[in-house]
Formats: sequence, C-alpha cells, structure tokens
Amino acid sequence: MGSDCSSAELHVLAVDDSLVDRKVIERLLKISCCKVTTVESGRRALQLLGLDGEKSSVEFDELNVNLIMTDYSMPEMTGYELLKKIKGSSKLCKIPVVVMSSEKVMSRIDRCMEEGAEEFLVKPLKLTDVERVIDFILRGDDKNEKKITTSLKRKTMMMHEDFDSSSSQSSSNWEQPFQKRPKIAQN
Repeated sequence: MGSDCSSAELHVLAVDDSLVDRKVIERLLKISCCKVTTVESGRRALQLLGLDGEKSSVEFDELNVNLIMTDYSMPEMTGYELLKKIKGSSKLCKIPVVVMSSEKVMSRIDRCMEEGAEEFLVKPLKLTDVERVIDFILRGDDKNEKKITTSLKRKTMMMHEDFDSSSSQSSSNWEQPFQKRPKIAQN
C-alpha cells in the first residue's frame, strides 16, 4: 500500500485507553492508507457505534467502520466485553474485531478468538501486524469489503497510469506479458 491514499479507504475504529498506544495505532493505520477514528474507551466506542442505547452524534451508517481494533485491558469495559457487545449486535456482528494486548495470556487470547475476534495482536504493534490484518480483511467476502478492494485496485491502476504518463514508456507496455528474467547465479 502506497502513500497516495484514496477517499474510499478502509475505515478503522481504534479503541485504547492509552494516548500513546492510540497515536501509535493511528500512525500505523494511516501509513497503511486507512481512515482512522480513535476513542479512549469501550463505552465511547459503543456510543459512536450506536450501541449504548442513546442517540449518537454520528449515525453508524455515516461512520461506515470496516474494522474495529481494541485494547484488551481498559478501565470500565475490557476489550473482551466490547467484543461481546459488538458480536452480539445484529447490526454490527459482521464487522471484524481485532483485540490487542501487551500481555500474551493464552486464556485471554482463546476467549477472544472463541467470542469471534478475527485476530489477537500482542503489543507493541508493528507495521507488518497492521498490514497483515488489513490484507486479511480486504480478502473477505463482505460486499462492502469487495467495494473497498475494487476501489484500491482502481487506485493502483490510476497510480500506474500516472507513472506511465510521466515516463518515456507508452501505456501499451503494461499490456504486454511479463518476460522471463535471466536467472542470476547464486554463490
């Protein structure tokens, strides 16, 4: 994924009580061309998603979240409790949820995976972790995810067209099949 991001990118809701961790997650996701909304608690996430029983300031349909990444250990409501509420909602249960923690506790991991988490990541997060999750989500079968994949493919094609028009090669070169490269002898 390049640095030129389109407006139809994957939208991730990142939930973490630590400001530093929220900033790290946000930065990694933005590098991966994601739109990011961050909140500091499970309760705030539920408000934003419209699951708290009150009228949200942002309608969920307008928010259009494709992925939720949540810390496990938070005050008031754990990431596991947030996961259960999301997976228990007929409106949100299809949204993939990734749980993160700085502690690799197998019982927590198993519990989250059994409840429907797509992935459990151990902090500190790395760019490769985020890219792996995004690739997995984009390969999903959901219609919304297919729309995002198509949009990203269009963006990639446009980047190639921009490259072609700025280089001395003609666009017909892209249509030619790839030629085999000669093998390089390895010592």
